[in-house]
Amino acid sequence: MPHITMYTTAVCPYCIMAKRLLASKGISDIEEVRVDTDPARREEMMTRTQRRTVPQIYIGEVHVGGFDDLAALDRAGQLDPLLK
Repeated sequence: MPHITMYTTAVCPYCIMAKRLLASKGISDIEEVRVDTDPARREEMMTRTQRRTVPQIYIGEVHVGGFDDLAALDRAGQLDPLLK
């Protein structure tokens, strides 16, 4: 299984939905990077993704994007191959 990194905040409903979707795929080991408690990590996220919103999800080195992007990949049948 690839390493999954998710930039998150404490009170982010989309982060929770993303974790639920990944959990439904059997993924429980997610590296959560809290950008609300660490401004340097928020800068890292914005530099790395060119986005300001959370969650920002990486599966391995692939930047998936946010929850809507993750859900769209799943609906298109493209999430499972990324998780293999």
